Amino acid sequence: MPDLSWRHHALIQALLSRGPLIEDDFHAIFSGVTGKNPGAHQQQFNDYLLKINKELSYVHLELRGCRNQYDGKVYYGVVNNVSDEQSKLGTKYTVPQLAFYKGIIEAIVQDVTAQGSISDIDALNIRLENQVLTGTSHSQGIPPNVPAAFKNFSISQKEKTLDELVQDQWLSSTPDGKIRLGVRSFLDLRSWFHNNDVPSCDVCNEAGVKAELCRNEGCIVRIHLYCLKKKFSQRRVERVCPGCGTQWQNASITDAIEEEDEPSRPSQRQPPPPAAATRKRLRSCKTEDGENGGPSSSQTSVPVSTDFRRITRNSARLG
Repeated sequence: MPDLSWRHHALIQALLSRGPLIEDDFHAIFSGVTGKNPGAHQQQFNDYLLKINKELSYVHLELRGCRNQYDGKVYYGVVNNVSDEQSKLGTKYTVPQLAFYKGIIEAIVQDVTAQGSISDIDALNIRLENQVLTGTSHSQGIPPNVPAAFKNFSISQKEKTLDELVQDQWLSSTPDGKIRLGVRSFLDLRSWFHNNDVPSCDVCNEAGVKAELCRNEGCIVRIHLYCLKKKFSQRRVERVCPGCGTQWQNASITDAIEEEDEPSRPSQRQPPPPAAATRKRLRSCKTEDGENGGPSSSQTSVPVSTDFRRITRNSARLG
């Protein structure tokens, strides 16, 4: 790669050695090697990535960014563009382990509720024999020849493989025993999602593995939570399904939009009076109000509006 400078090589090496990096960390590395902030020099940042990918294309690699559908954060990584299934995980994993991984991602993406996860028990119960499907024999009803390594793949081996896949970020796990896709799967399996007809998000057109569904059971629209937040946070956009027009009622998106609006609300209120003026007004109120001696109505408006907003959120969750 003679056209790449040491700065380009440093970015590639950081991703290869550390694995997928969250956007803030990758931007920090870029700033360290170039002296430029990607936020203020977006075009230069894009030019660096384009130049890197031009050279990486000769070895069927690509520096790619993606969103983790569970937290909405952007990650960067170097991925393999060769369509061979085994090459996507490299040579570290055995054929039974690859079949086990494939069974897990198929179970996750086929979830009609779009929760993007399965229980660890369901994962361990996945039968590797179901991965031996291709070929004319299966289509003609002839039982496939299941390798002995698949039949003998024990529960302990599955548990060990799960741990390795989570550690390598192909999968992720939650404290409540859920198995989800990892960042590397979102980076690497974009074409696999498309080729296997995984339903896509109606806003960004990426696979909707973890998404919100339209309330209308006859509608197939699904949208990532972060895409909903971006779409419905626009004040003039009606919160309806883009497919069927059904009112989109979702407590999580309501909370997300309200929380995003909160930082701007204090700026609309009148600034608090100086402490000296407050004490003076309180002294004058004592002579006028006698036993009441409480704060004025303007001072109680802030906690009242806060309480009202909290009640609204609870009502949304219950609804």
